[in-house]
Amino acid sequence: MSSSPSLAVLEALDTARTQWYHVTAIVIAGMGFFTDAYDLFCISTVSKLLGRLYYDSKDGEPGKLPTPVNNIVIGVALVGTLTGQLVFGWLGDKLGRKRVYGITLILMAICAIGSGLSFGKTKAAVMGSLCFFRFWLGFGIGGDYPLSATIMSEYANKKTRGQFIAAVFAMQGVGIIFAGLVSMTLSAVFLHYNPAPSFTENPGLSVQQAGDFLWRIVLMLGALPAVVTFYWRMKMPETARYTALIAGNAKQAAHDMEKVLEIDIQAEPDRLSQFKSANEYKLFSHEFVRRHGLHLVGTMTTWFLLDIAFYSQNLTQKDIFQAIHLTNKAKNVNALREVFEISRAMFVVALLGTFPGYWFTVIFIEKLGRYLIQLIGFFMMSVFMLILGVKYDYLKEHNHMLFAVLFGLTFFFANFGPNSTTFVLPAELFPTRVRSTCHALSAASGKAGAMIGAFVVQSYTLSQETSKIKKALIVLAFTNMLGFFFTFLVSETKGKSLEEISGENERVSGQEERGGGI
Repeated sequence: MSSSPSLAVLEALDTARTQWYHVTAIVIAGMGFFTDAYDLFCISTVSKLLGRLYYDSKDGEPGKLPTPVNNIVIGVALVGTLTGQLVFGWLGDKLGRKRVYGITLILMAICAIGSGLSFGKTKAAVMGSLCFFRFWLGFGIGGDYPLSATIMSEYANKKTRGQFIAAVFAMQGVGIIFAGLVSMTLSAVFLHYNPAPSFTENPGLSVQQAGDFLWRIVLMLGALPAVVTFYWRMKMPETARYTALIAGNAKQAAHDMEKVLEIDIQAEPDRLSQFKSANEYKLFSHEFVRRHGLHLVGTMTTWFLLDIAFYSQNLTQKDIFQAIHLTNKAKNVNALREVFEISRAMFVVALLGTFPGYWFTVIFIEKLGRYLIQLIGFFMMSVFMLILGVKYDYLKEHNHMLFAVLFGLTFFFANFGPNSTTFVLPAELFPTRVRSTCHALSAASGKAGAMIGAFVVQSYTLSQETSKIKKALIVLAFTNMLGFFFTFLVSETKGKSLEEISGENERVSGQEERGGGI
């Protein structure tokens, strides 16, 4: 079938040179992901402090959150994220990307502050209030996934689109680093002014009451980047693809893009109506399933399998820190010192293992392609997790450096691999009419996997029993290998326009061949 030239406004976007506005869009969308990552991961730095503050010590060990409470406190934001992804993803296709984009930041800012103001006369009231705000915080975070990915893909030119979307997502790595850095810095300051003996030396005095302020400040600081970014996000115009192909206003689309990208574009109302009517099919219609059904299965399954492993590693890394001697046993330190050590370890692993992987993806995604990076990433994660699981006893007791290197490499290949590409591919594979919804379905599937990591794997490793951690790592190696095979359901998108990838141009071409009119 002969290919059909795209609309002038879309052609102009695909061939536009990289300009300052592209960089601005990356920063505006990326700051949302910075906030997302900070808010989701900072809870890991203070969850053990919550246990010491609100629960009594038992069996010669400091107080800790009971397993069900720990799982809910850590995982409730993920439930909110899944829900928010589905709701905002659908709204992004129905109302427009821009119209709902600012709401996500408002929710994040309000609920980050609310999380820190979780007061109550009983520990149940404090935990209940915290979980309420963390759920709605997650709801706002969830909206950022499909909206940021879709907006960036629809603004970008086809040569650097993958790099732009990956760069937005790479801000997640910066957010994780800052979650560790902020907690580490604040806990060091609090520790300086509130010295205390270790739990072993004096159980009662080892829990500094100032810690009740520390965890609240750490959580509330997540509101700051959301507030700073809000004004700039509201100034962004609607994407030309949505304005033209969904709203049907070619003139407005051309006007918006001329303003921000400094290019001359011709509005084509007649051709636009042809383009629109050729691509009216709905999500899960026979035509959608025929064209994109396997792609959607591929993006949903790979993100689901990846997040089981990724969130298990991130949320349980504080339990592995002891094994590689980045932290001391809980009873050998006081409450604030424990926060400092967990935060420091999280910062080091994020800086050396997590952060470089994101940016390797940004550098190589247009050279190697999304498909190959995802396959390599899943395979290498499987290998390293299998080694960690099988040789856990030996590595823990006799080779801490190798343990640390293998642990860091699993993070590196998650991010120079499926953690980045599962975010990029759903923003490219699907047609404009359902792009935001399909990205939301894929991302929500990922968060379902993250919830398994948070609830099931957390329960398994909370006791820090060696046999359970070994089993968990081996199972995670298997889930990664499944992700490797499900990657074969998606296709490479490198160097193609969004309309070429989704087949939107192809359907117009077919209509033209049958008579040119609608």
